[in-house]
Amino acid sequence: MQASRVTKSASDGRVDGDSAPASPGLHRFVTATAVATFILIFVGGLVTSTGSALAVPDWPLSFGKFFPKMEGGVLYEHGHRMVAGTVAIMTLIVMVWALGRARSVRVRNIAMIAFGLVIFQAVLGGLTVLLLLPLPIAVAHAATAQAFFCLMVTLSLLTSPRWHNAAPIDSRESSRPALPLLAVITTAVIYGQILIGAVMRHMGAGLAIPDFPLSFGHVIPPLDSVYVAVNFAHRCGALVVATLITWTVVRVLRFHRNEAALRRPAMGLMLLLILQISLGALTIWSGKAVIPTTAHVAVGAGVLATSLVLTLRCYHLMALGKHARDSQELAIFADERIERGVTA
Repeated sequence: MQASRVTKSASDGRVDGDSAPASPGLHRFVTATAVATFILIFVGGLVTSTGSALAVPDWPLSFGKFFPKMEGGVLYEHGHRMVAGTVAIMTLIVMVWALGRARSVRVRNIAMIAFGLVIFQAVLGGLTVLLLLPLPIAVAHAATAQAFFCLMVTLSLLTSPRWHNAAPIDSRESSRPALPLLAVITTAVIYGQILIGAVMRHMGAGLAIPDFPLSFGHVIPPLDSVYVAVNFAHRCGALVVATLITWTVVRVLRFHRNEAALRRPAMGLMLLLILQISLGALTIWSGKAVIPTTAHVAVGAGVLATSLVLTLRCYHLMALGKHARDSQELAIFADERIERGVTA
C-alpha cells in the first residue's frame, strides 16, 4: 500500500520541482504565442527570400510612419515588424500572467527570460536594418528567433495539464547513449544546422552549389570559395541531422513504442525531416523560389521544436519513472525491515 502511494505521488509532475499545473487559460495563451512566433519566423523568412530586408531604411518607424504604404518589399518588411510587435506584446502578457498566476518557479523564470529575449531580438532586428545587414548581426537575429521559439514551445509544454498528469515510464535500456542524452545531442545539432543555414542565406550562398543531390556533379565539390564551402557544410550538416534523427526515432520505436508521449513527437520528427529534405531539394531545383525557400526555413524551426519536445518529455517521463522505481524499492525495503522486526 505504501509503495503504491509513492508511485502515485511520483506521477503528479512534482518530481522535477514543479508545483500544480498552470491555469488552462495561461497554457492556451502561451500556445497561441508559440504559434504566432512560428508565423513570425515564416514571415521573417519571406523578408529574406524576397530580398526585402532593406526595403524600409529606418527603424523603429518605417519611412517615419507607423503605417507606411504597404507595397513591394515594404509589405514584407513592415509586415514582419507588425507581426514581431504583436509577438512582443503577447510575450509581455505571458510574463505578467505567469508572474501573477503560475506557481512553478521554472515557468515564471522562463517567461521572464522569453520577454528579455524578444526585446533583444527586436534590437538585433533594428541593428540589422540600421547597419545595412551585417552578417554577424543578421545571423544572431536568426539564432535568437529560433531560441525564442524554443522557449515558447517549452513554456507551452510546461503549462500543459498533460505534463503534470504524465505517467512515468521505465528508462532502463541496454543501448547507449541513453535516449534523453541522444535527444539532447540531436536537438543541439539541429540548432547548429539552422545557424549554418542562416549564415548561408545571409551570405547569398544558397545556390553556390547549383545541383542536388550531387555537388557540381561530384560527391565532394571543389572547395575553391567560401560560398561553396558554407553551402557544402550545410549539406553535410543535413546528413548528420538526418542520421541523428533516424537514430533517435528508431530508439523510441524500439524501446517505447507503446508510449504515445514519445512515439508521437518521434514520428512527427521523422515526417518533418522528410519534408525538410524535400523542401531543400526544391529550393535548389527551383532556383530559390520564394515559397519553398521560406517553407524550408519555417519547417527547420518545426524540426527543432519537435526534437526539443521529444527531449523534454524523455527527461521528464524517465525522471518520473526513476523516482517511482526508487520509491517502490525504498517502500519494499521498509516493509521488509518491519516484517523482520515483527518476526524478531
